[in-house]
Amino acid sequence: MINLSSFIAFHARRTPDRCALKYRGEEISYATFDARIGKAASWLASRGIGRGDVVAVLMKNSAAFLELVFAASHIGAVFLPINYRLSADEVGYIVGNAGAKLLIADEELASIASGGAPVVLLDEAAQGSITEIAGDVAPAAMAPVTPGDLMRLMYTSGTTDRPKGVMLSYENLYWKSADQTIVLGLNADTRLLVVGPLYHVGALDLPGIAVLWHGGMLCVHRNFEPEAALEAIEKDWLNAAWFAPVMTTAILTCPTRERYDVSSLKWTIGGGEKTPEMRIRAFSEYFKNARYIDAYGLTETVGGDTFMEAGREIEKIGSTGRAIAHVEIEIRDDAGNKLAPGENGEICLRGPKVTKGYWKDPQKTASAFFGDWFRTGDVGYLDADGFLYLTDRKKDMIISGGENIASSEVERVIYELPEVREVAVIGLPDASWGEKPVAIVVLAEGAALALPDLAKHCRARLAGFKVPKDLIIRDSLPRNPSGKVLKRVLRAELETTA
Repeated sequence: MINLSSFIAFHARRTPDRCALKYRGEEISYATFDARIGKAASWLASRGIGRGDVVAVLMKNSAAFLELVFAASHIGAVFLPINYRLSADEVGYIVGNAGAKLLIADEELASIASGGAPVVLLDEAAQGSITEIAGDVAPAAMAPVTPGDLMRLMYTSGTTDRPKGVMLSYENLYWKSADQTIVLGLNADTRLLVVGPLYHVGALDLPGIAVLWHGGMLCVHRNFEPEAALEAIEKDWLNAAWFAPVMTTAILTCPTRERYDVSSLKWTIGGGEKTPEMRIRAFSEYFKNARYIDAYGLTETVGGDTFMEAGREIEKIGSTGRAIAHVEIEIRDDAGNKLAPGENGEICLRGPKVTKGYWKDPQKTASAFFGDWFRTGDVGYLDADGFLYLTDRKKDMIISGGENIASSEVERVIYELPEVREVAVIGLPDASWGEKPVAIVVLAEGAALALPDLAKHCRARLAGFKVPKDLIIRDSLPRNPSGKVLKRVLRAELETTA
């Protein structure tokens, strides 16, 4: 059996008392976790969920979240985690597009739990374990699955006006886990701090599930708070973590950081952006026994395609490292031709951890590949040693606080306003969030528009982090001869005057 629950059962037999999860002070052993997974799977089955059915989860971090990840796999269902920062309209689209048969949501998120599927709301007690509502049921039998079977759907913001459902198979996950084992040296003694949202590949997969593969431990926090993270590192002697860039900054500037003994930490994975030398040095000065591992990856590859190698951080400053063992990287031009080292082009990936495509969308799937090479949409180059350098974001993509924002999605909403004739949304540098979304608007004749009104309109239709933080009124937008808005020109102009 290759269900995710199979390796939990393995460790439950061999080391039943070993801690698998820690959540809100409770240490959950492998034996207990295994038993809870079986009961949660039985509860899902009682709700009509079976092999191939999509189970959507709209939840903050909890032990129950992870029980559902493994319980869905146990009965051969497909797990669909949804970003809880989205609006009801966005959640509804994802649930409907995925054809989810059940939506499980935290009570505090009831207002955005939409999409037509039956909804189960979890109270505070159920956050600790789904068995709180499952009752005393017999564990479900494990359904057989194969390497190519769909394990998970994850919706990612693209350059279109609606998110795309990334299909991730068991094969994708296990090759990812094997490669991360090699790169990071994962074993049963790995004790990972999980403070990023579990709906994201960063928290769930980088390395997340792979730690449990080895019989290690996940220390799960419902929300990220710098002091709580530092306290957990000290108290639980944690030795590994994944932080979004905004989290790293928050920890390194935490006023009380010197109170804590963080000597147990061996490494932290950052990711996806060009890490400034200043941050690497500040990290090393505070976490004296740890190294900051810059990385590059995508939802479409279950994260972690390149990792920076120990001792090369300063020499290769600006790089996100080299490819892992079973990922190939090529830089290609718009026609799909391979480019030489040092030449800028689209970053393309190939390997067994790359998705087969997008849910119910053969057209987008076909356009995402050059043959069997996945087109990331990111621009960069490889140096002569094979180190990857990012030189531009995904087309029209804004990254704010670790969240991807498709500018066209925000533009679609702004165009609903009758005051707007033209709009372009871009990301500009922000000290706290990395980037912030900014709307550049050409008004309709005689119209007026203020930022509070724009923000109110967007907030009713979009997640809060997607709402423009600034509004700039212009007479026109720069365009190329074919009429396409030149957002790089806008970014260059506004970054210079900021």
